[in-house]
Amino acid sequence: MRKFLLALLALGVIVAGVFFSLPSLIDRHMNTVASPAPYPASEAATQLHQSLFVADLHDDALLWQRDLLERHDYGHSDLPRLLEGHVGLQVFSTVTKTPRGLNYQSNGADSDNITLLAMAQRWPRATWNSLLERALYQSQKLQQAADASQGRMHLIRSRGDLQNFISAWQQNPQQLAAILATEGLHPLEGQLENVDRLYDAGFRIAGLTHFFDNEIGGSAHGLVKGGITPFGREVVARLEQKGMLVDLAHASKPLIDDVLAIAKRPVLVSHTGVAGTCPGPRNLSDAHLKAIAATGGLIGIGYWDAAVCETSVGAIVRAIRYAADKVGVEHVALGSDFDGTVHAPFDTSGLAQLTEGLQRAGFKPNEIAAIMGGNVQRLLLASLPE
Repeated sequence: MRKFLLALLALGVIVAGVFFSLPSLIDRHMNTVASPAPYPASEAATQLHQSLFVADLHDDALLWQRDLLERHDYGHSDLPRLLEGHVGLQVFSTVTKTPRGLNYQSNGADSDNITLLAMAQRWPRATWNSLLERALYQSQKLQQAADASQGRMHLIRSRGDLQNFISAWQQNPQQLAAILATEGLHPLEGQLENVDRLYDAGFRIAGLTHFFDNEIGGSAHGLVKGGITPFGREVVARLEQKGMLVDLAHASKPLIDDVLAIAKRPVLVSHTGVAGTCPGPRNLSDAHLKAIAATGGLIGIGYWDAAVCETSVGAIVRAIRYAADKVGVEHVALGSDFDGTVHAPFDTSGLAQLTEGLQRAGFKPNEIAAIMGGNVQRLLLASLPE
């Protein structure tokens, strides 16, 4: 009997070890690059890149158990690689629920991959059953990383925070501004007052939907793909009142139309493609590009195949060129979707290759500066709360 119990205990230890190691294995398997670092670029591109304020509108690194302050040889980003890529501002999004069998066409809201991931990564018990608690926990992870970064990472909550950061960054660019965003507003759990809880936790950009329809409205990948709900109208009004930017990434076409009809402030699409170079369920039509730009908003061009139809710098540049030709350089930005279970051409340390690609495509230095981060800086300085 004693031998049986010892064997059972050993089996339990093995099973637990496998379970708790799965998140790292999934991370390594699903957040990949076409080629490993280092990422060479021409001398002219490198010189220009080092003069830029680079900003990226979407990164899901907070979902994983990687320490943001330590360099890793897998995944797409961490603070050392962000600084090596000369990134001045990174938007970190919080993923709180994804459906099993996730696909780009049609997903229900009745299943969830993140519960087991949260358990395996030893997240607090409160996160196991609450999407709001998952978002708040990831916000705490970012704040703790900033607090432990010895001044290399700063969580930006206000216009003044960003102004002060930019002044400091101009003296020493080896530091990063971090902005919190949500990947869908299902963490509201149907309660309008939870907008205030997210705001108080530091969230300043709010994606409305992710891979399934929710209480706000339809997803481009949902079952119904409908427009905005009455609750969604209340939420958009509250977001604008708080000075939080509305993000239409993953939104259904009717939801995009409905939000654009009621928005009083600029809206953005943090990570997307354009249908003009890569047709797809969530890639923006010319009409939506123009309507988003008309609000004063931004279109963040993604790096993965479903966004640009190819894993290459050239494909990203083609999408940027198309969007810029349709709505103007001032409305185009970067939206990598790094660490969002995508295959990218490079990790964040290789962004000089994108600068080189824009040079080769004929963009002028001031246009490259705008696309690579200047436009994001301008929008945030105009839109963040005082």
